[in-house]
Amino acid sequence: MSRSRDCLRLYLVTDRDLAGGRRLAEVVRLALRGGVTAVQLREKALGARRFLEEVRELQRVLAGTGVPLFVNDRVDVALAAGADGVHVGQDDLPAPEARRLVGPAMLLGVSVANADEARKALSDGADYVSVSPTFLTPTKPDAKLAVGLEGVARVRSAVGDAPLLAIGGINAGNARAVVAAGSDGVAVVSAVMSAADPEAAAADLRREVDTGLALRRTP
Repeated sequence: MSRSRDCLRLYLVTDRDLAGGRRLAEVVRLALRGGVTAVQLREKALGARRFLEEVRELQRVLAGTGVPLFVNDRVDVALAAGADGVHVGQDDLPAPEARRLVGPAMLLGVSVANADEARKALSDGADYVSVSPTFLTPTKPDAKLAVGLEGVARVRSAVGDAPLLAIGGINAGNARAVVAAGSDGVAVVSAVMSAADPEAAAADLRREVDTGLALRRTP
């Protein structure tokens, strides 16, 4: 479990539509300098071949950094590329099937909206769960109602010490509060992908997350 918890502090989810015409690889490279600890490639509109090419390009960017690369939804692409992990939602391939396909070595994350889904995901083999959406966000207009800080706290209470991530509407202004509510880190999309300076944006977020974790651990 420690390997998944360690990478959850600042988890970047890509979105090429928010990159302002910049290549994903360049935005990711800058975000890494700012302190991103994991990257998830999310490509809802790409075919398998192009998706695989994008994964391999990001793998080259991440090589030697120790920062894991997750593939959103596409277990087949994750396996073909030898990605570090795969992330699935409630409407994607069920977690037990995803775990069966990827085996024990690949990290598996599952999006959840409440405590019951979180407990089930972990029992089905997830290494971590991601509470979504924490706040309302334009990057997922079809998402369920935001769970808020209270929802994050409820999921934390339900899963005990299991690795927990939060995503949805998170920025440098609220990241510390999200961590204080019980998350081990934050996942962001627009806060970094659309930033004029992804490195500075990531650094601001990482500072808030690290401060929140330190405060939470202080007796």
